[in-house]
Amino acid sequence: MKKLFGEYRDFINQGNVITVAVGLVMALYFKSIVDAFINGVIMPIVSAIVGEQNFDDVDFGIGSATIEVGLVIQAVIMFLVVALVLFLIIKAYNTHIAKPAEEVGTDTELSLLTEIRDELRAR
Repeated sequence: MKKLFGEYRDFINQGNVITVAVGLVMALYFKSIVDAFINGVIMPIVSAIVGEQNFDDVDFGIGSATIEVGLVIQAVIMFLVVALVLFLIIKAYNTHIAKPAEEVGTDTELSLLTEIRDELRAR
């Protein structure tokens, strides 16, 4: 039993479990933001264009079976919107991250070496 507990402890400590847990919790709360945006902004726009509040009720029957294609349509729309929102957020984030690197200035190693070379040539 001691050996099993030791192996379990080693397994837990192998990766950075706390970092993974924090990432998962953040993802869950981020999901609620994306869901609120989709349900509060995007779906009302889709409803105004299509004329349906949601697609859950779109179905047809074959004999005694009901084929609910609306669920598939709703899932596809949700997937496409979530992908678009995440794309836009990541694009904005990457743009924001890239700006400080560009704003660092012209005092890079290459520019300093070029300046030193020009000073030596001038003498």
